[in-house]
Amino acid sequence: MCRIAGTIAKQHNTAALRANVAIMCNALKHGGPDDEGFYADENAGLVFGHRRLSIIDLSNNGHQPMPDAGKKAWITFNGEIYNYLDLKSELVKLGARFNSNSDTEVIIQAYLHWGTAAFAKLRGMFAFALFDTVKALTYLVRDSLGIKPLYYHIDKGQLSFASEVRALKVAGIATETNKSWMIRFLAFGHVPEPETTLKGVFNLPKGNYLRWDHNKEIHHISSYQNTQVPELINDIETAKEVIANGLNKAINRQLIADAPIGVFLSGGIDSSIITLLAAQYRQEHLKTISIFFDEKAYDESAYQQAVLNKIEGEKFSHLVKQSDFQEALPTIINAMDMPTTDGVNTWFISKYARQDGVKAVLSGVGADELFGGYPSFNRMWVTGLLRSLPSAALAQAGKLHIDVLKRVSYMTNDHYLADYLLLRGLFTPLEIAGILDCSHQEVIDTLFAPPNIDFKGMSNKEKAAWFESNLYMQNQLLRDTDVMSMSHGLEVRVPFLDEDFQQAVSGITNAIRFDKRRPKKILIDTFADLLPKSVWDRRKMGFSFPLQQWMAQNLEIVAEDAYTGKKAKSVIKAFKGNKVHWSKAFALYQLQKHA
Repeated sequence: MCRIAGTIAKQHNTAALRANVAIMCNALKHGGPDDEGFYADENAGLVFGHRRLSIIDLSNNGHQPMPDAGKKAWITFNGEIYNYLDLKSELVKLGARFNSNSDTEVIIQAYLHWGTAAFAKLRGMFAFALFDTVKALTYLVRDSLGIKPLYYHIDKGQLSFASEVRALKVAGIATETNKSWMIRFLAFGHVPEPETTLKGVFNLPKGNYLRWDHNKEIHHISSYQNTQVPELINDIETAKEVIANGLNKAINRQLIADAPIGVFLSGGIDSSIITLLAAQYRQEHLKTISIFFDEKAYDESAYQQAVLNKIEGEKFSHLVKQSDFQEALPTIINAMDMPTTDGVNTWFISKYARQDGVKAVLSGVGADELFGGYPSFNRMWVTGLLRSLPSAALAQAGKLHIDVLKRVSYMTNDHYLADYLLLRGLFTPLEIAGILDCSHQEVIDTLFAPPNIDFKGMSNKEKAAWFESNLYMQNQLLRDTDVMSMSHGLEVRVPFLDEDFQQAVSGITNAIRFDKRRPKKILIDTFADLLPKSVWDRRKMGFSFPLQQWMAQNLEIVAEDAYTGKKAKSVIKAFKGNKVHWSKAFALYQLQKHA
């Protein structure tokens, strides 16, 4: 796991480009503290930069940017390829020769032998730039689940890219603010892909590659994914077998590392399953990292202990107090790269994992989206009901004082994002217009611009799964996990998002995969003999902090005079009276920080 950056500009001086890339790499050094490297090609007007976090092949053989022996291709790579040993065996039979034990070199050889078809063969999390010196083409490639980000900017024949938005800004490549980001942020609680806070900077779509033609100075974005129809599974026992075998395989291959590895253990179902399965492969060599609180309503240490009692290895548990949050808040805000109402929890547990000597960890992200763990799976039917009501009645809901009812006003818009924002939206369009002092129509035009998506023929459960995976998990959980963990130089791996596991589970019929009464029942039943009953037989908590209380005690967040406009001030006042959720106050706090 690393951080990457680069620029291609045929008409520019290579020395100047290298200076810019060096600035970008310096801004990314927190994510790659072990090594730095550069590659420049004057004829192509290309400079690649790399900051390394050594996980596989810790020797200098893993130094990047890396070429093949014949220097037909160069790569700067961020991520892990979990099936690289299998691919390497195939490539050796085809005549490929390797100089290292790294997964990076496997990507190069895979491309040289299979072309762009190689991208679909990769199993892992990755974002990389690959320069084909023979064909004068550069490819930017992002993994199929969008676990790793890859931001790019194109202007006047120049292509620049980086692992974080901040790198492009500090290098002076993109400095103009994207005027719409505040509207999107106040609606979603994050800045949804492909948009960013900077004008002209976009996140490459997952499962896609951008091909840059050096001679013509043009680009084209294409999907590399092979659409496969999964095998239909309508038998419970078969489904359990597929889940057990698939998740075990995913965890086993994601434990590959030449550096210390551990597991995030929150005490919930997903992290407990990951921990217990990983312990079967690593036993005493596995490290677990957990967090607990003085606030008993949020403390899951009893559930964590129930899992820890069943495994060996080093067990680290850390008390996080309100004073820790207050002290760390400025650093957390800086680590975000782009504003978000999530990520505080990941920042803390990543910090402790690094302190405990871990360089890579497994996380339970992805199970809720796959097996119906969120309330949205049982609430999606409401969107259809509301759409049958008169628009005038729906519009009036926006003037009510109860948040969940105010969000009903979203349904006046015939757009798939309206359905999502009804369930997960932060502020309503009327509120956003009041906060930003803009027109209500500007908010509507920004949030509900084309393209639209037609979900006809899709069940409510399938629709909820799509929303949670492609909107909430993609834009919030995965992005925040990446940026917060890498701010500490930590790699987070997500076995539930293993491509082969996702493909297999997608074939399980809805009746089995999504239980009406108990969320994630098929997942729980699959590992019933492994999971302590106390872990799964309780109310879902999620990995949450006592932020309602902690933020209310933060003098900066609750300082009404620091906010611009009557609407923002009124929200902060209501938050101080415990009438508003902390996420709204936190969003406004970040907004005025970035103003």
